[in-house]
Amino acid sequence: MNTILIFFSLMLLVSASNCHDSKEPTFPAILVFGDSTVDPGNNNFILTTFRSNHYPYGRDFPNGTPTGRFSNGMLVPDMLASLFGIKEFVPPYLDPSLSDDDLRTGVSFASAGSGFDELTTALSGVIPVAVQVTYFKEYIERLKMAVGDEEANKIISGAFVMISAGSNDIIFNFYDTHARRIQFNITGYHDFLLEKQTRLVKQLYDLGCRTFALFGLAPLGCVPIQITAKGSEDRKCLENENAETQMYNAKLKNLTGKLPETLPGSNISYLNTYDAVLDMVKNPQKYGFVETNRGCCGTGFLEMGPFCNAFTPVCSNPSEYLFWDGIHPTEATYRLAANTIHNQLTTSK
Repeated sequence: MNTILIFFSLMLLVSASNCHDSKEPTFPAILVFGDSTVDPGNNNFILTTFRSNHYPYGRDFPNGTPTGRFSNGMLVPDMLASLFGIKEFVPPYLDPSLSDDDLRTGVSFASAGSGFDELTTALSGVIPVAVQVTYFKEYIERLKMAVGDEEANKIISGAFVMISAGSNDIIFNFYDTHARRIQFNITGYHDFLLEKQTRLVKQLYDLGCRTFALFGLAPLGCVPIQITAKGSEDRKCLENENAETQMYNAKLKNLTGKLPETLPGSNISYLNTYDAVLDMVKNPQKYGFVETNRGCCGTGFLEMGPFCNAFTPVCSNPSEYLFWDGIHPTEATYRLAANTIHNQLTTSK
């Protein structure tokens, strides 16, 4: 009898321990819209050269798999999904092997090379942010088929919605090709992009989303390919582009404060990545970096996408580099950014 009682007592203790250790996720799902900073591989499934589903991309991802993420490993959405207790990786919506559980816990609609401005994607064939909403509508119908209308509505209203875009618009259309300079000065173009982002948030709100995180831009003047394009001999950040990035971010932050007034029940956060990344550039030793103005792949000045490939030499220790290629950060940088973002979100509650 005593043996049986001891056995059941132990079972109860184990059960109680398991209940204590297993925490409810902060959000039921994560839904992601934007560009290469948050695209886990949607471009693998469309006709475009803007892809990274080849080595050396993904060399530090589990099993060394090049998934289509523009980095050597994971991206911020993966890390936040894990920190929120949702899941380990955020899959691309266009992956035909998506399971019902993938749909239930969230996906990314983002597309590398994308932006708010449709002109940004005119030649590349990638998915504009506005079209990503069309895929989201399709996702809602698939989710309803998988879990039922009531549960689907509950998941969408409780989901954490990330929006990360704008860099490609400004770099491609204003700094490097001047395509939009005919119509706008820089402040006018900022307003044009913010109007597009406002429309996106309102569309997603009308479709049931309530919790949004709008990502500010990192210092565009510190991106290696921009430093190279402007011929900076000392490879220092371009101060004018950084100043204009701060102007854009200030407007975006102001927008996140005003939007909830017209969207009852919404929770909209501005996420400041600019200061964190700039501090990494200015104080690299604090973060374990030794190289901040060029990428790990190739020369690090220009290579990205198809030009960062299996025949391109890479650095031996990517965690010492702020950038993986000529544009995109390393997993180490994304990890620092994700922790900063998570702290911003948890302290703002």
